[in-house]
Amino acid sequence: MIKGQQTINNRYLILIALVAAMGGFLFGYDWVVIGGAKAFYEIYFSIDNIPWLQGWVMASAILGCLIGVAVSGGLTDKYGRKNMFFVAALIFTVSAIGTGTVNTLDWFIFYRIFGGIGIGLASNISPMYISEISPPSIRGRFVTFYQLAVVLGILSAQITNWLIAHPVVPGESILSSWNGQMGWRWMFWAETVPAILFFVLIFFIPESPRWLASKRKYEKALSVFARMKDRSFAQNQLDEIKVTLSLTTERITFRYLFKGKLAKIVIIGIVIAVLQQWCGINVIFNYAQEIFSAAGYSVSDMLFNIVITGIVNVVFTFVGMYTVDKLGRRSLMLFGTIGLTFIYLLLGAGYFFRIEGIAMLLLVVLAIATYAMTLAPVTWVVIAEIFPTKIRGLAMAVSTFALWAACFVLTYTFPLLNKLLGSYGTFWLYGLICLAGFIFIRVNLPETKGKTLEQIEKEILE
Repeated sequence: MIKGQQTINNRYLILIALVAAMGGFLFGYDWVVIGGAKAFYEIYFSIDNIPWLQGWVMASAILGCLIGVAVSGGLTDKYGRKNMFFVAALIFTVSAIGTGTVNTLDWFIFYRIFGGIGIGLASNISPMYISEISPPSIRGRFVTFYQLAVVLGILSAQITNWLIAHPVVPGESILSSWNGQMGWRWMFWAETVPAILFFVLIFFIPESPRWLASKRKYEKALSVFARMKDRSFAQNQLDEIKVTLSLTTERITFRYLFKGKLAKIVIIGIVIAVLQQWCGINVIFNYAQEIFSAAGYSVSDMLFNIVITGIVNVVFTFVGMYTVDKLGRRSLMLFGTIGLTFIYLLLGAGYFFRIEGIAMLLLVVLAIATYAMTLAPVTWVVIAEIFPTKIRGLAMAVSTFALWAACFVLTYTFPLLNKLLGSYGTFWLYGLICLAGFIFIRVNLPETKGKTLEQIEKEILE
C-alpha cells in the first residue's frame, strides 16, 4: 500500500508478479503432465515396447523449448514482454487442445513440440519480466515467485492426472479402458483452464517499464514506475535506466564470450546448467511409470506416488528459497551433488537387489527433496550472479540453451539407458555424474553469498 507516497505498493506488485508467474505455472504443468499420461498414450499409439520412440515422444517438447529459448530474446526485445506473454498463453492453449484431440502419433509429437515452444518462451520471459518490474529492495523475493509457480504447476499436473485416471478394472486391458481411450486426453485438456485464465489476466498487467524505456517510451515507463511507489521513485528509476542504456554501446557477440578469461566464467555457467539436468531428477517426473513399476507399484499406486513426490518438491523448494541466502550458493550446490551421489548409489542397489515398496519410494522422495532445495533453485541464482554485467544477457541465454539441450539428451536417452544398463545401472551412472559435478563445483565455483558481482568476477577469473 502507498502511505504518504513513501512505501512500495506491494499489492500492485504482487498482482503483477503473480500473473507473470503463471507462465511458470503453465511451464511446470505442461512439462510434467505427460508423465502421468504416459502409461496410457504409449499403449494407445502402440509404442510401449519401442524405447527410442518413447524417448523421442518425451523429448520432443524439449526440442520446442530450444526453439522457444532461441527466439525469445530477439522477439521480446522487439515486440515487448507483454505481447510475448500473449503468444505463450495462446501456444499453451492450442497445444493442450491439440495434444488431447489427435489420433496419430505424428500429430501428438507435433503438438508436444508446439507446446514446448511455449515452455521455452515462458522460461525466459516470466523471470525476466518479474525482475524488470520489481524494485531493487524486493527483487529477489519477487523473482522466487517464478520458481514456486513452476513447482506448483508440476504438482497441479500430478494431482490432475491422479484425479482423472479411473481405477483399473481387474481383467480389463489399458487400451480398452477409459484411461486408455479418453483419460490421457483429459489430462492434457485440463491445461486449457489455467492457459485461458493467463491470457485474460495479461490484459491487466503493464508492459515492462524497462522495455518501454529501451524503446524511448519514457512517459509510459514513468507511469508504470509511479504506480509502484511515487513520482520521485519513478524518475530515479528512469534516470538510472537512461544512464545504463547510454553506456551499452559495445556489441557483444557469441564469439566474444569465449575470449580470454571470460571463457572460464561462461564454461562454469554452462557446466552448472547442464549438471542441473544430467543429475537425473527430471526422469523421475517424466518416466515415473518405469521407475515406480520397477519398484513393484501398480499404475494406480504410481499416480498417487507421483502426487507425493510433487508435494515434496513444493515443500523443499520453500526450504531452498529460505536457505540460499543463509547457507550460501556453493554450500547448497555441494550438498546437493554429494547427497544425490549417495542416494543414487542406494537407489541403484535397491533396483539391483530387487527391493520393492516403501523403501524405494522413500529414496525417490529423498532424491527429489535434495534436488528441490539445492540444484533446482540455486542453479538459476548462480548463473545470474557469476557473469559480468557486459555479457550477462547473452551468457544467460547460452547457459539456458545448454540447460534445455542437456534436458533433451537426458529425456531421450533414459529409455535407452534403462534397457541397456537396467534401472540400477542408469541411476549409478547419474550418481557418477553428480560426483563429477561435486568435484567441479568444489574446484571452480567460489561462494557468491553476500558478495558484489565485481568480487565474484574477480575471484573466478583469478
